[in-house]
Amino acid sequence: MDIREAGPRVRRVVEEIERVIVGKRAVVELALVAFFAEGHLLIEDVPGVGKTMLARALARALDCSFKRIQFTPDLLPSDVTGTSVYSQKTGEFHFHSGPVFANIVLADEINRATPKTQSSLLECMEEFQVSVDGVTYALPRPFFVIATQNNIEYQGTFPLPEAQLDRFAMRLSLGYPGPEDEAAILSRQERYHPIQDVQAVMGADEALAIRAAIREVYVSPAIKEYIVAVVQATREHPSLALGASPRGSLDLLHASQALAGLRGRDYVLPDDVKLLAPYVLPHRMVVQPEARLRRVTGEHVVREVLRQVPVPVEGGGVPSGPRP
Repeated sequence: MDIREAGPRVRRVVEEIERVIVGKRAVVELALVAFFAEGHLLIEDVPGVGKTMLARALARALDCSFKRIQFTPDLLPSDVTGTSVYSQKTGEFHFHSGPVFANIVLADEINRATPKTQSSLLECMEEFQVSVDGVTYALPRPFFVIATQNNIEYQGTFPLPEAQLDRFAMRLSLGYPGPEDEAAILSRQERYHPIQDVQAVMGADEALAIRAAIREVYVSPAIKEYIVAVVQATREHPSLALGASPRGSLDLLHASQALAGLRGRDYVLPDDVKLLAPYVLPHRMVVQPEARLRRVTGEHVVREVLRQVPVPVEGGGVPSGPRP
């Protein structure tokens, strides 16, 4: 697929999702950037702002299989991945797949499950496969995990460990709608829920073709050096005990390719990196205890780093000669 065809196709997906998610076009577009960058998405926000509806609408618009897993303290890893069941008729064990075997998986309130259950997603998210009883099963493609958690309620929750957080390409927040948007939501849902109106405008095969085209978006050596410099600066920042990982560098690279491609460009600009860094990097960082007392957050550090690291200006990251 020509990358110039991707933008109009994705805009149709955005329009379908906006039947349900009102006034949040930027967040919807960023969620699609995470999807087409072949990453996963963590949504942190207060209850009732549409986190689950965003996942459902995305699956319907992309015509992808969808499964929702409600994470609770008594959820077991086998409830996520599946289990082998003995058949008395055949005398053999047969694998019964769990809800993770879907194109789009919603891990709802992921931090309410125990660390053991949370860890059942690690292999799925990184290697797109599940291993049960020594046998490995491939997950359907595309495979995309959207996890949600309430960022203000901590009773009965288990914070996600760094290894789990690092597997999410981006972290987003929907936020409350404005007064006009909230009034529009009331009108749209007065009689029925508009999720039923969302139409499939793209199939899984087309989504995979767009993903493949996005990986061909050109990233100049200067842009790659800029990404490395930004990530390296987080590792050396005095307010952080742990900076962004190499996986963070890769996710920032791939997200920048996706953003450029969905905007109809076949090259990445420094502005793509600057726009996405606050969504790709902060959740991978660990802030020093004394810095937390000063209310320093990962977002503060990323904004500071972006101000300090020189931006490549030669050609703006646009290739001037033949492509390598």
